[in-house]
Amino acid sequence: MLKKIIKSEKECQLLGSSLASKFEPGDVVSLEGDLGSGKTTFVKGILKALNYKYDVTSPTFTLINEYDADLKVVHIDFYRESNIKRWVEIGIDEYLYSDNLVIIEWGNMIEEVLPDDIIRIYFEHIDLNRRKVFSNYESFSN
Repeated sequence: MLKKIIKSEKECQLLGSSLASKFEPGDVVSLEGDLGSGKTTFVKGILKALNYKYDVTSPTFTLINEYDADLKVVHIDFYRESNIKRWVEIGIDEYLYSDNLVIIEWGNMIEEVLPDDIIRIYFEHIDLNRRKVFSNYESFSN
């Protein structure tokens, strides 16, 4: 398991930016961990590196945000909706098995719908300003 310690929102965005070029169409990434630990900030970094010029917000209430960047990014949040039937009705499989980069916050909350080859990145509070971010994703350390 590879890990990094980040000390600010800027470092969290930079980490996301550094990984953006390593993700490929069809990748599904689950961001898991503590509330307020940097998951959406990390996504902002990914989208910035993919030349998305507009606001990036958490899909906590909308459930799904789509961003047309250099690579289409679908940003999903499982936190407020744990009913699998609702996700099936929304068409979750069409998102998960597409040529988009799919990033899911709280993917661990509905494991049953996730593909087997998902990339998992974990966020954990160390203290007020520092976070431990870790993953078994091989490109995480490069």
